[in-house]
Amino acid sequence: MAEHDIEEKIESLRQIQMEIGPCEVITGGRDKKRFLLYQLELSMLKAERIDMIVSFLMESGVRMILDDLEQALNRGVKIRILTGNYLGITQPGALCLIKERLGDRVDLRFYNEKGRSFHPKAYIFRRKDFGEIYIGSSNVSRSALTSGIEWNYHFDERRDSRNFHQFCGTFEDLFYNHSIVINDEVLKQYSKEWKRPAVIRDMERYDSLDDETDGEVVFQPRGAQIEALYALKNSRLEGSEKALICAATGIGKTYLAAFDSQPYERVLFVAHREEILKQAAESFRNVRHSDDYGFFYGKEKTRDKSVIFASVSSLGKTDYLNESYFARDYFDYIVIDEFHHAVTDQYKKIMEYFKPRFLLGLTATPERMDGRNIYALCDYNVPYEIGLKDAINKGMLVPFHYYGILDETVDYSKIRIVKGKYDEEELTKEFIKGRQYELIYKYYMKYRSKRALGFCCSRTHAEQMAKEFCRRNIPAAAVYSDSDGEYAVERSEAIEKLKRGELKVIFSVDMFNEGLDISEIDMVMFLRPTESPVVFLQQLGRGLRKSRDKEYLNVLDFIGNYEKAGSAPFFLSGRSYSSAEAGRMQQQDFEYPDDCLVDFDLRLIDLFHEMAKKRAKKEERIRSEYFRIKEMLGGRVPARMDLFTYMEEEILQICNGLQNSPFKHYLRYLNSLGELGDRNRAIFNSIGNDFLEMLETTQMTKSYKMPVLLAFYNNGNVKTQIDEDDIYRGHKEFYYTANNWKDLAKDKSTSDFRTWDKKRCTREALKNPVRFLLQSGKGFFVRKEGYVLALNPQLYEAVEMDGFSQQMKDVIDYRTMDYYRKRYEGKTE
Repeated sequence: MAEHDIEEKIESLRQIQMEIGPCEVITGGRDKKRFLLYQLELSMLKAERIDMIVSFLMESGVRMILDDLEQALNRGVKIRILTGNYLGITQPGALCLIKERLGDRVDLRFYNEKGRSFHPKAYIFRRKDFGEIYIGSSNVSRSALTSGIEWNYHFDERRDSRNFHQFCGTFEDLFYNHSIVINDEVLKQYSKEWKRPAVIRDMERYDSLDDETDGEVVFQPRGAQIEALYALKNSRLEGSEKALICAATGIGKTYLAAFDSQPYERVLFVAHREEILKQAAESFRNVRHSDDYGFFYGKEKTRDKSVIFASVSSLGKTDYLNESYFARDYFDYIVIDEFHHAVTDQYKKIMEYFKPRFLLGLTATPERMDGRNIYALCDYNVPYEIGLKDAINKGMLVPFHYYGILDETVDYSKIRIVKGKYDEEELTKEFIKGRQYELIYKYYMKYRSKRALGFCCSRTHAEQMAKEFCRRNIPAAAVYSDSDGEYAVERSEAIEKLKRGELKVIFSVDMFNEGLDISEIDMVMFLRPTESPVVFLQQLGRGLRKSRDKEYLNVLDFIGNYEKAGSAPFFLSGRSYSSAEAGRMQQQDFEYPDDCLVDFDLRLIDLFHEMAKKRAKKEERIRSEYFRIKEMLGGRVPARMDLFTYMEEEILQICNGLQNSPFKHYLRYLNSLGELGDRNRAIFNSIGNDFLEMLETTQMTKSYKMPVLLAFYNNGNVKTQIDEDDIYRGHKEFYYTANNWKDLAKDKSTSDFRTWDKKRCTREALKNPVRFLLQSGKGFFVRKEGYVLALNPQLYEAVEMDGFSQQMKDVIDYRTMDYYRKRYEGKTE
């Protein structure tokens, strides 16, 4: 704020003071002149030191004083804030607002005495030989600083020096002897454990009423969005060029991306559905306050706008991914919505073509989609995540009442499984033949609904369900692609009819898993077998958005004897499914979100245990998964990275727990399956396989060995010895790619790695990876005069073998990506 503006604001505040006279007692209320905020603003503008001690901070209050605090800091004012964390009333978002805007210039702390309550509310200001204090009942919330009924008293040290200095002395003692600094680690842990306490609901309601009376709609980040923005900012400061944000449906991921995009001039937003693109455009317009945007789908191919919203099916074509349409660096910032789709070819083409300054992936369901790993696409850089369970606990979504209903109308054991899924045609026949709709109607009527979604397995299934409900005087429609059935209604028309109450139920086939925003939905029905955590959580999320007068969502899940019966308790409690655990766990072993009800038919518990016990042995499941992936790859023998990328999460976890994991002895595993082939068999029967197995099993507490191994790999022309030039090249190739730099950046002694010359790179390599490889490399690495490191001459013949370099690179890539995964999960060796 310019000096003229500050003087103008001071004059305005003085005018208010003159109108109301001397103000020792501040009681709030409807008269804006009695707001504590105005008194604090005037004191902040004149202060040389500011101390605040309050029992809690809320986003609404912090926003009101943030500009004034920043202006004070810019004038050199020292600011200290002491707040409480008791009962979790202080919002993590409020702390992030302070940290993001003011950084370490403010000394921000938590009171840290567990055995004593903490309820002070005081604001102390000092300048030259003058000090003043406001003390009373106002914490830092919008209502407390403005129209709420609060009693606060103001006095200065000239009038009551003894009490003023006693308050100041007590503050000093509490601040320095009974507090902890709120650094990023403390803030992250507090946010992780934070649950929205019931008392906050009233405070938020009062603040929202104030918002409504103000009239103007202000688009600003809230709650999880604030935390995510702060995490993204820190990630970029560390050097990240791409990140994945995992946040449950209803958090406002599109608005989050819009807020995060503001510093960037040219932005690309990619999604797979036109409706999502139009919704996103509206969100970006509200945040960026600009109509300089266009679309890239169908016949519209905008290229001259600052923000472009593109469908993956249009932009992903080779015709447009070239310099004549877009330069690789045309966009500064790219958003990939519904990032779990990014494993598909068209998304990957877009991501591989463009080179933005930053790429942001958004998803509510980071679980593997059809067994495909999406974390790897962002090098496991996940600055912020909030799952469905935490989102409910934090009050961002409504709780659910889940009813697991035994469905014996279908015998799934008679239905073929094709590529890991039940055959759609056979499944539909069984549903219709078994008269499943009578069971569904019975429970729909039991729990009632004004607006419901039913998720079906096929068009015929959706049509039949709509027909049966209409026959029973429940207005219903079927929605699916190319809808041409008797009860079919086009997607957008069905949505509007459901909103207006003209429809009570929509039965859909994969049309409402994403991009649907009807907060009034009060029931979802799962009418097909659960085969994927992604789909289950997507469909559940359709009904969890908050809405006025909506207390909870009813969930009706019709469960039969299908392959993954028993997975729902895992998904609802935020855990990864494990058939081994499903076979022994009881319902009381699962911790569900607060205020949620989970009720399974008792017969289902026995079914869960029975189905889990029928699962094949671990080795057979790994074998089946291998051949599923091979079929998916068109019959090509999978590499290690193929298995890592496409393997189902549960099978991957099984592999990680096995002593004889395929990933530890891959060629040996291929040999056991009869899958080696002539080229790999030659390597397997040579000392080269012993070398590869050493690379597969060498310990990795950090990533330091990888650049040395890359130096040997030498872009496919394997070297038998490496010198300083090779070490330097390997260093740059590895640490300047993706997030490989993180291990170096986090260590103070190596955080300057970007400035290293050849000598420094060699010195660091000799200190750790070279020394370790010589000691524990099973004799495959040796010293050689004139070189930093060399391979044992026994390997010379092996490294020349056809396919050896590809095997070596596959091991390096797999070990690097597996290290990312373990680092992300906190399981590094």
